[in-house]
Amino acid sequence: MFFFEKKMAIYEFTPAELHEALTANRVILVDVREPEEHAAARIKTAINHPLSKFDPTGLPPGAVVLHCGVGKRSAMAAHLCAKAGVKIAGHLAGGLSAWNAAGLPVISS
Repeated sequence: MFFFEKKMAIYEFTPAELHEALTANRVILVDVREPEEHAAARIKTAINHPLSKFDPTGLPPGAVVLHCGVGKRSAMAAHLCAKAGVKIAGHLAGGLSAWNAAGLPVISS
């Protein structure tokens, strides 16, 4: 017999919605990719909290939006937040790939 965990509801920001929220300083962006990935290309103001060492209780206070490369790791981190009782605003649907596809600015090293 197989048991499937109920899918958690998390708000998925579009790149345009996230860009507008960041511009208005309404959210705090947390990048859950590894430090090398974050250093290579990142969204301005994103704070790096890698999933490999992710502790939801270490997130900054405020309306946190998680992001990663394509949305998988940020969804995993969101699940960890929910299990820990830490509320977040959501995550970036499609991650940095969707952000890039929308033509939004990225800082590259």
